[in-house]
This record gives sequence, C-alpha cells and structure tokens, in this order.
Amino acid sequence: MDLVEKLRPLLAAEAAAEAYGAGIEPAELEQAVWLRLLERTREAGPPPEPAAWLRGAVRAEVRGARRRARREVPYDPVGDGPPGAPDARSAEHAVLRAEAGRALRAAVRRLPGRCPLLLGALLSRSDLTYREIAGELGMSQGSLGPVRSRCLGCLRRMLTAEIAAPELWGKER
Repeated sequence: MDLVEKLRPLLAAEAAAEAYGAGIEPAELEQAVWLRLLERTREAGPPPEPAAWLRGAVRAEVRGARRRARREVPYDPVGDGPPGAPDARSAEHAVLRAEAGRALRAAVRRLPGRCPLLLGALLSRSDLTYREIAGELGMSQGSLGPVRSRCLGCLRRMLTAEIAAPELWGKER
C-alpha cells in the first residue's frame, strides 16, 4: 500500500481533532503536513514509523500555527498608527476596561450563596487548582464544576438584565 494512501485516514482524523483548537482549517493543516512529508522524504526517505512521525508533524504544525497567531496583528484600516502606539483612544479603552471590570466584580459580589467565593477563587491571580479551591471552600472537588456552571448562568442572567435596562447605567430620562 502506498504511504500516502496508508496515512490519509490518520492524517484526516488528526487534523480534524487538532486544527480548530489552533484556529486553522483541517484542510490547511493536512496540506502543511503533506508538504512536510514530501520534504522529509526527499531529504531522508520515508520515516521509519510513519504513523508516529505523522502525529508529531501534526503537533508541530499546530504549535507553529499558534505561535504565528500570537504574533499576527489585525489590520485596522481606520487606525491612526501602529498597534500599541499611545493615542487618545488607548486611555479611553483603559478606562472602559477598568469600568467593565468593576461592574463585573460588583455583579459577582451580588450573586447568591457560595457563588461570590467560588468565582472569586476561580478568577484569583494565584491561579488555584480545583483541589485547592475545593479545600478552601469546603466543597467536594466534583461539585465545583456544576456549581460554577450555575453561578455563571446566574451571573449571565444578571448582566443581561442590566445591559437590557440601560437606565440602570445612568441614562438621563
């Protein structure tokens, strides 16, 4: 059986599993790995363990895609300068981000039950593990996920109600 035909189903499965997490299309990932295989075959011949090599090549391409995505800067046709350059809008954005953070923290404090403590621990800068949070709050580790989901649902409903009622944000009547 031809190497390409042998590896095609495996590559399709690996690309489908890995591509979206890296923000790329599976077909693009497949194409990059096929190119890598072609280059490798020209230089050193076919890999001794094709399946293992293919999995490693997929992972390497995904890592490269993630690195490129971190370095890419979106094009802003109405921007007044390079991204990150100080301008009047950056101060405005900082103020708006700070206000949004204050509104979120205030909403979290108004949540019922253990929600403020749980979400506060999850959002903590100390990056606690579920085991540490469970120990700190006296809860079982298995109940953290369901309780977190209920708390986030409650927070979502609360914030949606506030956003839908703009007069609560100080609009003049």
